[in-house]
Amino acid sequence: MKHTDFSPETAMMGYGYQPELSEGAVKCPVFQTSTFVFRSAEEGKAFFEMAHGKPGHEGEHPGLIYSRINNPDMEILEERLKLWDGGESAAAFSSGMSAIATSLFTFLSPGDVLLYSNPLYGGTHKLVHHVLTHFGVEVIGFSAKDGKAEIEAMLENSGHAGRLKMIYVETPANPTNDLIDIEMCAAIAHAYSGKEKKVLLAVDNTYMGPLWQHPLQQGADIVLYSATKYIGGHSDVIAGAAVGSKPVITKIKKTRTLLGTIIDPHSSWLLMRSLETLKIRMEEAARNANHVARFLKAHPKVEKVYYLGFTAENNPEQVHILEDQYKSFGAMVSFDIQGGEKEAFTFLNNLKHIKLAVSLGGTESLAEHPFSMTHADVPATEKNALGVTEKMVRLSVGIENYKDILWDIEQALEKVHINETEWA
Repeated sequence: MKHTDFSPETAMMGYGYQPELSEGAVKCPVFQTSTFVFRSAEEGKAFFEMAHGKPGHEGEHPGLIYSRINNPDMEILEERLKLWDGGESAAAFSSGMSAIATSLFTFLSPGDVLLYSNPLYGGTHKLVHHVLTHFGVEVIGFSAKDGKAEIEAMLENSGHAGRLKMIYVETPANPTNDLIDIEMCAAIAHAYSGKEKKVLLAVDNTYMGPLWQHPLQQGADIVLYSATKYIGGHSDVIAGAAVGSKPVITKIKKTRTLLGTIIDPHSSWLLMRSLETLKIRMEEAARNANHVARFLKAHPKVEKVYYLGFTAENNPEQVHILEDQYKSFGAMVSFDIQGGEKEAFTFLNNLKHIKLAVSLGGTESLAEHPFSMTHADVPATEKNALGVTEKMVRLSVGIENYKDILWDIEQALEKVHINETEWA
C-alpha cells in the first residue's frame, strides 16, 4: 500500500515530510528564515524561472528562494491541506480573508460579474460590496430560497449574464445555517461557461471544515477556509487556505506572492500540529453540539434554533441538500432568544464558562451576537431580511464535557427576564 493510500487522519502524521532532511526530527522544525542560500548562481536563476512559470523546467521541483514565495513549513502544510478535500493542490495564507481576497482578485477583472450567496460572513460582505465594486466588478446576490430558475432569471434580468465570471458560495450560511446546493451552482457555472471563458465556483467551507463537506466533489473549483477555525482549532493562529486543481491554485499562488498574503513559517507549523487532531476534535464538537441544540430547542425562552439537525423543520426544501452534501450536522448552533438585543446581551453577559468572543471551531465554546459583532457592517434591513436579527445568538460548540456547556447555557438563560405580556 502506498503512503498516499492512507486515510487523511493517518497521513497527517508525516505526509510530505522527510525526517532525514531535518536531522531526523520526528516533527518538521520551524524554518524561521526569510531567505534561502543557493548552491550556485545557475541554481538561483533556475529557481526563479520556475517560480515565474517559465518553460524548460517541466517536472522539476521548485527550489526554496524567499519565504514570501515558499518555505518548507508552508510547502508541507499545503501538501496536507489538500488531502481531506481531495484536491490536486493547496495554498496557505496569512488569514481567511487573505485567502478569499487573493482568490477573488486572481480571477475577477473590471466589468466581470460575481454571483454570490446570502448571507455572507461580514468581512466577505464588505469585500464584495465595498472593494470589488470599487474596482468595477458587478455583484449579484441570491439567497438559499432561490432555485436554479430564479437565479438564472436574476442574471438575465441584470443584463450582465454574459459577463458572469465567478460564483461565490458560503454554505452553510453564517450564522443562519441555511444550505446552498453546490451541484446546482456548478450547473449554473457550466451553463454560462464557454470556449473562451470558464465560470469558476468558489465555496467557503469554513463552517464545515475539511471533514464534513467536500465541495470539490460537488463540482466546485476552489474551496476556501479560514484555517483559523477548525483547521487551527486552538484559537492561537490566524490563517487561511484555498484548495483546488493545480492550474487554478498555481494562478492563485502567483497573486499571493505579489500581494504578500502568504502564511508565515510558525503559523504553518501550528497548523500542521493541529491537523493531526482535526478529526477527533471535530467529531467531539459535533456530538456536543447535538446535545446543545436539543437543549435549546426545548427551552421556553428560545424561539428558534438554527442547526443542521433541524433542517427538516426549519427548511424542509433543503433536506435533499443536507442528505447529498453533508457528512455531519456540524458544531455551529445559532438561536433566537425571546426578546431582542437586551435579552441576547443579558444571556451573553451571564455566561460563566463559554467565552464571549467571535471566531469559531476552537476547542473551547464561544458565543457572540452576529447582528452587532461579526455582521455589524451589513445593512440592518439586509440582516433582518435574512434572519440575522438582534435576538440571535451564535454558538461555536467546543470539546468540553457537554454537561458543563449545558449547565452554563441554562444558568445564563435563567438570568433573562421576558415580559410575558409583551410576548403573549
